[in-house]
Amino acid sequence: MRVVIAGSSGLIGTALVATLRGKGHDVARLVRRTAAGPDEHEWDPPHGTITERALRGADAVVNLCGVGIGDKRWSGSYKQEVRDSRITPTEVLADACVTYSVPTLVNASGINFYGDTGDRVVDESSPVGTGFLAEVCRDWETATTAASTAGVRTIMLRSGVVLSRRGGMLDRLRPLYLLALGGRLGSGRQYFPWISLDDEISAIVHGLENEDVSGPVNMVGPAPVTNAQFNSAMARAVGRPAPWVVPGFALRAAIGEFAEEAILTGPRAIPAVLEDTGFVFAHNTVGEALRVSVGR
Repeated sequence: MRVVIAGSSGLIGTALVATLRGKGHDVARLVRRTAAGPDEHEWDPPHGTITERALRGADAVVNLCGVGIGDKRWSGSYKQEVRDSRITPTEVLADACVTYSVPTLVNASGINFYGDTGDRVVDESSPVGTGFLAEVCRDWETATTAASTAGVRTIMLRSGVVLSRRGGMLDRLRPLYLLALGGRLGSGRQYFPWISLDDEISAIVHGLENEDVSGPVNMVGPAPVTNAQFNSAMARAVGRPAPWVVPGFALRAAIGEFAEEAILTGPRAIPAVLEDTGFVFAHNTVGEALRVSVGR
């Protein structure tokens, strides 16, 4: 299989490239600078251009583009950057899949599609929620319409927090927990959708190789946990106490609107499509995922 990947330099993209090549697939990478090797092809999403030979003969395109939603405090301009960095590249790649007859598009999305659901369980059939992130995810997925309307098998990866010792959120949390400075956030009752990096990558490959997978796919572990349960599991994984509580008002004051939408609230999401299509998780509980991600 020839797979073209946009956003291949991030945590998920780097691991996906290595896994696909390890399985014998041909991987081409889209880059926004001058191509530096035979596997790289230049593209310019704001101008809607892609090097033609990048998509010729491709079996699938995987789009992982998007700036980190928590990289900066949410100003009006940064919220616009969050939207533009996702929606514009998706529209360009959806059109390119139609132009070059690429049969499969795998596009990133987020589990924040559902907004805050409290204790209510949501699967891929559940409606979009409310809030900025839910609206971004809705519009991000809508940006694939040109491809799906033309008959391209389109998968939307509604990913939770990806747990890995190689980067991401755990890079920032692990030192705090090792110093016994960890603790629950706010009430701790809000759900914390998670997935191990190994399962995130395996699930993407599962989608690429399994024609039964299409539409939205919840990329979360099979056992949802609250923030308080995640905190306890982190403490066990690093062998340190985590007795602290960070009040919600302090988080709102420190990091603003992002705290309300992505830390103090969350969806209780389950991976119905993955389970229904025969995917087998390597890490069924957050404790298992954390032992391989932050365990000493």
